[in-house]
Parts: sequence; structure tokens; C-alpha cells
Amino acid sequence: MPIPRRRIAAVAVTLSAALLTGACGSSDSSDGNKGGKPAVAAGGKEFGNAGQVTTGLGTDAAPGQYPRTIRTAMGDVVLKAQPKRVVVLDTGELDNVAALGVQPVGVAFTDGSQELPAYLEGKAGKPAKVGTINSLNLEAIENLKPDLILGSKLRAEQQYATLAKIAPTVFSVRPGYTWKENFLLNAAALDKTAEAKQQLDAYQARAKALGEKLGPNKPTISMVRFMPGKIRLYANKSLIGTVLQDVGLPRPANQNIDDLAVELSEERITEADADRIFVGTYGPADKTAQGRVTDNPLWKKLGAVEKGKAVTVPDETWYLGLGVVAANSILGDLEKNLAG
Repeated sequence: MPIPRRRIAAVAVTLSAALLTGACGSSDSSDGNKGGKPAVAAGGKEFGNAGQVTTGLGTDAAPGQYPRTIRTAMGDVVLKAQPKRVVVLDTGELDNVAALGVQPVGVAFTDGSQELPAYLEGKAGKPAKVGTINSLNLEAIENLKPDLILGSKLRAEQQYATLAKIAPTVFSVRPGYTWKENFLLNAAALDKTAEAKQQLDAYQARAKALGEKLGPNKPTISMVRFMPGKIRLYANKSLIGTVLQDVGLPRPANQNIDDLAVELSEERITEADADRIFVGTYGPADKTAQGRVTDNPLWKKLGAVEKGKAVTVPDETWYLGLGVVAANSILGDLEKNLAG
């Protein structure tokens, strides 16, 4: 039975500003590290390193078995049949379904870019827009008549009750460094677990091979991201943090921490130095401090910059992809820049 539009409008609230715009939702914490103010999700300490979680989400159903019960961050969800019309509420879920050969009917884009990521063109079809990850359009979601909605508790817990009345809704705990477990959870709902495991195994083998190719004297890697109103050094609890760990690439001490990222002021940009610097930009560069920082003598005196070892990388994969397709793209970029 359709949900009254007035009721949908009443619950279509924008997610809390505490959720990070872009790669990983989080609320900033002031119990910081010497390198600066950490940006880590509340509750993040329940997770281990490199995206390993102990939530037990997924299913015990056999391949092809429906109905199947999916253990999710919001409790058990029963799927009566294999989903055909899937709506995804974040970039990680978009990457996940595309990796599994599923073209979603609807997608919530980021506020920084409301277009299909270029790296998924030809894989994700032409899904309809259903708002942004921080401001879902629940009426648009209902109109698509989905039979599965994929998202995360951290992003959209406030909308869950309404979403669950539209279609079975499978939420992970959060996006970001838990991308491997999220991929398996999404695959469990789509009855594609074996395929997802094969892709993760292939990714792990590729990351290990790259680490071996780079040898024992690997360069330290600094991850700098320019965002509206902030500059971040990304740490271990991020997609890129897990990829760098899987390859065995070392990090500067201020980024080798159990957090999402550390925020810097323009005046402290010297703390971004390392053997190699990879730079991402969320949204239009002129909406960030990137131009001022890279024109600043402090930036130009960084060792990596002086040696031509600071390069720009695509934000949509390195920071926003949050899935196995993006992770493999990052491995390709790392090999090109480090093993060439």
C-alpha cells in the first residue's frame, strides 16, 4: 500500500550535519591526536583494522534460496524473492551492485557531484536520482517501486522506518573502511555471495602482488583531500587507508592512526609531507582552499612536491567509490605511480 505523500514529506529530513560530506559519514571528535582534530564516526571503536568488523551481518541462506533472512544493522530483514528493482543510497552501494552486474533503478548521489561516477559508466545503467546521500527524496524512492533498498545506518537511520515500508531495506552499519563487509552484505541480499567473494579474493591477491612488486623499501604515502571548509589527511579508517594497508604501504605517523582522518589548517600543511603525496578534491576546487594551499611556499617546499612526487588522483574512486570496483581502480593508480 503506497505511503501517503504528506507522511513521506514529514519524515524526509536532512541527515545530521554531523555526517561527513563525501567519503565516510562521521561526527568529529575532539579527543584528538597531536596531528590535529580527528574525524571519526561515533561508535567506530567497535570495528577492527583494515575494514574488519565483527557485526555478523549477512545470511545463512543457501544459494538460490528465497525467502531468505538477512541480518542487517537494523535487525533481520526477510526477502521473499531475488530483488529486481534496487535503489542504492550511497556511492558504496552503487559500486557494489554495479560490481555484481546489477543496474539500480535509483541512486542517491553525493552533494559534491550529482552525476553517475565516470568509472561506473557502462556498469550502473542510468538510474533515476533520488536526492542526495544527506537529503533523500523518499517520494521519488517510493515512485520507483523498488523491491530492495541498500544503504547504511550511519547515513539514513532516521529514514529507515519509512524506507522499510516502501521495500525491504538492508542497512550496513556504516560506509567507508568496512567496504568489504558491506559488499558481502549487499551480495547476500542479491544472492551473489559467491561472486562477491571471488572479487574480493582477486582484489586481495592483486594488492598482495603489488606490495611484493614494490619491494621492501616502500615509500610513505600521504593522503591529502581538499573539501569545502576543511583540509584532511586520511588515515586508516577509510577506504584508501584499507587499500594502502592491503598493499603494505607505510604512512606518516600522523596518518597511521585508528581514525578516518585528521583535519589541518592551511598554515599546518607541512604536516602533509611524505615520500609520496596523493591529492583528492571533493567537488569544485574553487570551493576549497586547494588553490591557495598549492600556491603557498609552504606547499612548494614539501619534499614530495619538490621532487615531483605529489600527484592528483580522482576523488570519485579514491575517496567516494567505497567499493571493490573503486578499490581495484586505486590499485591501478598506485601501480602506475609507484611501480613505473
